[in-house]
Amino acid sequence: MKKRSAYQSILLIVGLTFGLQAMLNAQVTRIRGKVLDQQTSEPLPFVNISIEGTTLGTITDFNGDFFLETRLQPNSIVASYIGYHMQRIPVTPGTFQEIEIRLEAENIELDEIVVTPGENPAHRILRKIIDNKKQNDPARIGSYQYEIYNKMELDINNLTEEYKNQRVFRQFQFIFDYIDTSAITGKTFLPVFIVETLSDYYYQKDPPKKKEVIKANNISGIDSDKVSEFTGQMYLDFNIYDNFVPIMGLEMVSPIANFGLIYYKYYLIDSAFRDNHWCYQISFRPKRKMEPTFNGYFWVQDTTFAIQNYKIRLADDVNINFVDDFVAEQTYTLVEDSVWFPMKQELFIDFAVTNKDYGFFGRKTTSFQNIKLYPRLNEKFFSKQLAEETIIKENALDYNIEQWQKLRPEELSQREQDIYQMVDSIKEVPLFNSIIDVINTVITGYWVKGPIEIGPYYTLYSFNPIEGQRFKFGFRTSNSFSTKVMYNGHLAYGTRDNKLKYGAGVLYDFNKNPRRRVGLQYKLDYEQLGVTENAFLSDNFLASIFSREINDKLTEVNDISTYYEHEWFQGFSNTITLRNKRIFSSVNVPFMHVNELNDTLSFNSLVTSEIKLNARLAFNEKFVYGEFERMSLGTRYPILNLNFTAGVQGIFESDYEYYKLNFSIEHKFPISPFGDFKYVIDAGKIFGSAPYPFLQLHEGNQTYAYDDYAFNLMNYYEFVSNQYLSLMLEHHFNGFFLNRVPLFRRLKLREVTGLKILGGDLSERIPGSIMFPENLDVLSKPYMEASAGIENLFKFIRIDAVWRLTYKDKTDIKNFGIFGKLQIMF
Repeated sequence: MKKRSAYQSILLIVGLTFGLQAMLNAQVTRIRGKVLDQQTSEPLPFVNISIEGTTLGTITDFNGDFFLETRLQPNSIVASYIGYHMQRIPVTPGTFQEIEIRLEAENIELDEIVVTPGENPAHRILRKIIDNKKQNDPARIGSYQYEIYNKMELDINNLTEEYKNQRVFRQFQFIFDYIDTSAITGKTFLPVFIVETLSDYYYQKDPPKKKEVIKANNISGIDSDKVSEFTGQMYLDFNIYDNFVPIMGLEMVSPIANFGLIYYKYYLIDSAFRDNHWCYQISFRPKRKMEPTFNGYFWVQDTTFAIQNYKIRLADDVNINFVDDFVAEQTYTLVEDSVWFPMKQELFIDFAVTNKDYGFFGRKTTSFQNIKLYPRLNEKFFSKQLAEETIIKENALDYNIEQWQKLRPEELSQREQDIYQMVDSIKEVPLFNSIIDVINTVITGYWVKGPIEIGPYYTLYSFNPIEGQRFKFGFRTSNSFSTKVMYNGHLAYGTRDNKLKYGAGVLYDFNKNPRRRVGLQYKLDYEQLGVTENAFLSDNFLASIFSREINDKLTEVNDISTYYEHEWFQGFSNTITLRNKRIFSSVNVPFMHVNELNDTLSFNSLVTSEIKLNARLAFNEKFVYGEFERMSLGTRYPILNLNFTAGVQGIFESDYEYYKLNFSIEHKFPISPFGDFKYVIDAGKIFGSAPYPFLQLHEGNQTYAYDDYAFNLMNYYEFVSNQYLSLMLEHHFNGFFLNRVPLFRRLKLREVTGLKILGGDLSERIPGSIMFPENLDVLSKPYMEASAGIENLFKFIRIDAVWRLTYKDKTDIKNFGIFGKLQIMF
């Protein structure tokens, strides 16, 4: 038996710390099976599989496979198919079982049948669904409210007995008593995390407002408002009536899309009364491989042509990372005799960490109760500042076991109840807490030690021509110190310059959402002028390793700044920053000018004092919040930034008066099915007598790491402007072309192309101003570079080839380069 490394085992235990979604089982019957023809052994699609004595069941897919999970305790299931004898199959309740069913064909003599060409009846029904979408789509409703119960769970899958014998698992032997088998995939799994949320949810279409009040929350082993907020309804929502259904960032074609006939084959397979409504059952499958499509079926009501139920499953060969399987089922109910509204939704995702090893199951069950259409809500009910508001009641985590039994629309299985006990037991194992520390360090870059966090670890050591070998010690206070105020600082020393560098700062949060905060930061250290915020910092070890050129243009700065950020409402904020910055001259970047007597004089430093005002608009941008940091989940709308900066002469030794105006717009949006398109427009104008370090030093890149927001073949200190306009275009095709090439299809590679254009000028040179260093020029024509690349190489790597299209005859430049980038994408 192949022995797995201790590293793999540690990664497996890491999975015990993460979580998402719900619906497991102890007294749940799970059946996974296949239906074949008795004589030919050919798989039979569309066979009805039902629990005997009930109307509950499913149908086989195009390969004859089916899976069935139920809390009922059935003794048998029934398989029925037109032209075959019905068969009753005994099952064992409360267990997982795999069965093979062979149906025998009926020997029936039929009269002669004349087949005439005609329209596929499923196509006619589909057109009716599309024609009636507008009135059947729940999204058309101007306002509604409901009570919602979410149950979410995370399982580790593909566990085998050999893990049990690993040394690292000796302290965790008890967890193997909870292993079960999935009826959907047939994989073994260990449930490790479960969370339940009961909320009141409110929606208003115009103006768009959403509000969720989390009334009760039950989390296995964690008491956190942040986890409670993330498990609410805001983050987990899609609509089958839309033409595209977003799954893990990939735009999937809905089976009832307006152009569904281009992507799917449809079959009318059944009709029956369901909840006193006559319905048709339509099955569908993709027409071609590798396209973003599903397999599945839906039930549609015969007069309104509203969807009554659907079940979709990710097609086998979809170009998506880390997801082996995805299943969603949703049932609708008729509300107020006017609209079919969601009543229950079940989601299942099989996350694959590697192709052959263990992964994770994510599950979610959602139930909707007390649905009200067009409720009367006071104008003050919704927040004026937030388009989407989540409120967690103070007692949300205080409900006991008995109270939760009354709150749930359906009781937990015994195994689901056991998860809470198991997670509490895991937390008592010392090794578990050590692993948590390691994972936090890898993800955040900081090692938490009580009230202090030490790091980032990737800046502990680096090297450059100015400082030689650089050693740095940094820290910040942790959440256990305070969730309102955070202090930070660092010390650094270089073996070549023999200088001590240092910095310190403080951040105070008045409010987290909407964000209101103030900060103060000071540093005496080196930095690289003319780089983007996206670039590696100069003291990052990776910047030292992946540098294309000797970076001898680092500049010593003495920089103190303070700022206040005020988010007025979700998506719109202002920031005011006060800064005093002294930039020191160096051998490679000297500050010199020629006076009226034609003498060349040098400056030791340049000093500026600035006031900067920023306005940022990002409509409907969503975040995942930490205590001091938040991660943007993006927005489909443009992100606008407007900046005004004033250089104030005579304050704190400032020598210059100037004014900067800058506007940028960034927008990424899907062009389904052709992938995603992103553009960035940046324009600016500088007025007054600013020396070149305070003008626009255009962002270059002298590393092998691809920078989305820099000109990757432009050197540092190559171009400067006081008025400029740049355009950056990038298109991710998500495999649209390579998915159609047989030899490349299995690799799941994806295409990306880009074009970057920069125009600029120096409208006037100030008499007596600082001389430009060698190779620093003004743009006389647009700078342009184009790129083409492959992403999703080994799921993590992106490689771009970049061509310089203009200024190809300059010295010390490269006209072509290969760049790499690590990125995680589904």
